[in-house]
Amino acid sequence: MDLHTITGYRFARTRADLTLAPGERILAGGTWLFSEPQPAVTGLVDISSMDWPATEDLADGGLRVAATCTIAELADVTAQPFWQAHPLLNQCAHALLASFKIWRTATVGGNICRSFAAASMVSLAVGLDATAHVWTPDGGTRDLPVAELITGNGTNSLDDGEVLRAIDIPGSALRSQTAFRRIALAEYGRSGTVVTGRLAPDGGVVVGVTAATWRPHVLRYPALPDPATLRADVGSLDDYYTDPLGNADWRRATATEFAEEIRAELATGGSR
Repeated sequence: MDLHTITGYRFARTRADLTLAPGERILAGGTWLFSEPQPAVTGLVDISSMDWPATEDLADGGLRVAATCTIAELADVTAQPFWQAHPLLNQCAHALLASFKIWRTATVGGNICRSFAAASMVSLAVGLDATAHVWTPDGGTRDLPVAELITGNGTNSLDDGEVLRAIDIPGSALRSQTAFRRIALAEYGRSGTVVTGRLAPDGGVVVGVTAATWRPHVLRYPALPDPATLRADVGSLDDYYTDPLGNADWRRATATEFAEEIRAELATGGSR
């Protein structure tokens, strides 16, 4: 879509270039930005020119994923030998049902910053305890869990002038066994429910619920929970919602069923 209110377009090459004038908006992939009118936007600041590496290895064996990393680049990341969680990268990438053109343009950071309930990169970040590394307009940084960055369907806690630089996935999460479930009412529809599970080397278990709820939920257990406890915890989440792509009762039911499937899968060491 043409954005008829745009009167300026510039490429950011240094951090100083990320200071926005009134009416300017950060542009990464732009796949959502150009999908509908943006009457309040008069200028775009393209961060693809910042030349951030798509991914970088972290000292703890983890992975830094740049905000400008495309979905296609993420899906192509080569696994380290100890990355049991590597399949989750591809599973969440495929949860964003899109053409190859979108895959090669849409960015991890753009998907997270748009913060839709069904955002596939939010599901990934929540499932792997990723931290958002944020550049602040005063030249500083702040870090917070992506699960806490997202505050609702299409809302987050980024302040004016803040820019998501990257998400950092810890090595401990990548060394964990993972499981994934997703459902949509239409074969090629937006995710209605996504549940991820992770069994850490120390026996701890993390279950993430996204898409079915307005904001991400992370349930943590010191060991595999019993079925009744897990079902009660998932079923009691307070923000299952109804929209044209699914009602709240269906989302609650699919989330609780998927959580039990994931619990059983992690218990047996299986993979799906």
